[in-house]
Amino acid sequence: MSGIESSRDDERQHYGSIVVVGGGCYGTYYVRQLQRAARAGALTAREIVVVDRDRACAVVREIATHEAEGPLPIRIVIADWREFFEDYLDRAAGAASAHPGDAIVPSPLMPHLMGEWLVSRARRRFADRSVDTKPVERVPEVPWERAGKDGTHYVSFATWMCPVNCVEPRTCPHTRDKRTWSLPVRIGEHARSETDDGRPLLAATLFCRHRAYGVGMFDTAEVVEADTRIGNAGDAGAAEVLIGTVSHCHGALTRLVIGPKDAGSHVA
Repeated sequence: MSGIESSRDDERQHYGSIVVVGGGCYGTYYVRQLQRAARAGALTAREIVVVDRDRACAVVREIATHEAEGPLPIRIVIADWREFFEDYLDRAAGAASAHPGDAIVPSPLMPHLMGEWLVSRARRRFADRSVDTKPVERVPEVPWERAGKDGTHYVSFATWMCPVNCVEPRTCPHTRDKRTWSLPVRIGEHARSETDDGRPLLAATLFCRHRAYGVGMFDTAEVVEADTRIGNAGDAGAAEVLIGTVSHCHGALTRLVIGPKDAGSHVA
């Protein structure tokens, strides 16, 4: 395993907005833990932004009863997740100063929202070319994998049920031995192997790390950087990209295929 590790509790972290996907049971847990981390001086942030379609979601109820109170202001955005991220990430991609220091806290049960946005961006950028998602036929070598009905492919190093609040420490709570695996590393190895075998593959990986007090997140800048890399690959010609939103142990993959420049008109 590379030097990528999961804990940053020994650092004081500074964020702009921390965007929490969902205001239900997972969202309330993340909000509480972020407030605990802020009270303990582990992190600072301009605000917590909770995105949910339900005006009466659990986080809203906890705000009303003061259970979600803490040093960090909470802003509720009533919106569909896909619509929110299309606007939010488009603005972040359009101006580097739009969301400095922001981070995103994903939900374990959300669709592959980052993959969907990156595919949408590619379709808009290369509107005159074929831009499609296709099944992941050659999966990185992992103990467990399964294709979802929506085209997302799910992968995991665990063949057991993990606690939803596991922070993926260096010693695995299940095996009670050193964790020797990391999906960002494995996906990178897979992309290099495919490329070496004459099947050029770009890995665009968003790595959800444990940051503090049981909350995993990735920086908004990581999503924008993945979009830039995909754009550069498409500008150079036909491209195949394996988009992953992953932690050390689990992940969701989307295979994006961008056709050659002379493939004719395509409107997504």
